[in-house]
Amino acid sequence: MSSLSDVGNLMHLYLDEIDPGEGTDAPEFLIKASANLLKQKGGRNWIPVIVKETGKDKYQVIGNSFIYAIAEAARLNRVWCIITDGSDETVEVTKVLAGEEIPKINLSQASRDEIKAALEYLVKQPDSVLKTVKPAIATNRIDEAPRKYWKTLDPIVDLKCGITKGKKLDALNQVFYLTPQPMPDTTTDMGILKTMTIANLKLMAKNRGITGITKMKKDDLVKALSKPSK
Repeated sequence: MSSLSDVGNLMHLYLDEIDPGEGTDAPEFLIKASANLLKQKGGRNWIPVIVKETGKDKYQVIGNSFIYAIAEAARLNRVWCIITDGSDETVEVTKVLAGEEIPKINLSQASRDEIKAALEYLVKQPDSVLKTVKPAIATNRIDEAPRKYWKTLDPIVDLKCGITKGKKLDALNQVFYLTPQPMPDTTTDMGILKTMTIANLKLMAKNRGITGITKMKKDDLVKALSKPSK
């Protein structure tokens, strides 16, 4: 794999030594028009392709795939590249910095401003399924919810903030991920209780010595558990 002496270096690599990796979904017109311009203006890619070494004199593109596609369309013999260490962390950061992947934030720990910025980004996307969502309202309700315990984004639907189950909820996976904390053994916080399953609510009620739980519905369990123990 890449030697320490190569990592971080700008190198002029032969195009046929480079695997395009995941490639680019850029329109063919942009690739061909850019390739023509590149050939007319000297044939040097001043923005380097980011690669990792996969073997002896073998590389794979991990960032700036659009630049590689242009170099290939321009039929360049060699292309300027920066060599990376090829770690998963480096690949992730590279794709984000190259604008090829959307960065995600940890909703379990995110600040209010981070949540608001993420929602505004989604709402403003062309043909967004969230275009009717009001970011200010959704931000306040999500920020105030016990999200540090969420294992999925499903509890957002219960917040009545315009984000319903299905495509709207799925869209949030573009910008959020979760690292949930363990649910407390017992709590009277109604916000937390509402996010729990009936099975977990019944177990908590049993541990607290609440009677008649077999016939209780979720709302009844939440109401009973929200009262302090005697």
